[in-house]
Amino acid sequence: MIKNILIDLDGTLTDPKVGITTSARFGLNKIGHPIAESENIDWIIGPPLKASLAKILNVAVDDILAEQALMGYRERFAVTGLFENHVFEDVSSTLAILQNQGYRLFLATAKPEVYARQILEHFELLTYFVHPYGSELNGERTHKAELIAYILEKEHLDPAECLMVGDREHDILGARQNGIETIAVEYGYGSDEELTAAQPKARIQSFAELLDHLN
Repeated sequence: MIKNILIDLDGTLTDPKVGITTSARFGLNKIGHPIAESENIDWIIGPPLKASLAKILNVAVDDILAEQALMGYRERFAVTGLFENHVFEDVSSTLAILQNQGYRLFLATAKPEVYARQILEHFELLTYFVHPYGSELNGERTHKAELIAYILEKEHLDPAECLMVGDREHDILGARQNGIETIAVEYGYGSDEELTAAQPKARIQSFAELLDHLN
């Protein structure tokens, strides 16, 4: 019996492409590593950002260049990039239905919680969630398995009564490490190949389809 639903943010509830990729280019340019506009960096949406920036820079995650690029990213994202974003179709109405049906909803995003809360407030989605869980600015809980374990502990949740909904393999694998079943959305940033390999319990083409898997 599912009572609690953990939901990813980027690529699941909202499409943050413009804000994230533009801010990433800004941060990389600041440290002298400009990225051509023709180069697709959509793959950075979802996973821990510092690790993605380090990959682009071809340095270790703890390298000072990756940290400097992240700081440059946040300089723009915290002011402008947060709101270069839009809510996917049926998200608000579906969250309202889930809440009315008695499900307890928790945001579970690798994005810093301080940003995630602002985004949910801006798009009038915050009231649907018991709490918007995210990472810390110092990098704590950027990995989904770590974040989900933290949520389970803080909220005293039984994994057997939980479901994770997300668009990337990190959502599916992180939930599985904590004994939680998953549903993957196909309209986000996870490729078909990525989702097939991760093997979620189910896949949906719109957020509203989530309701079909709960009733």
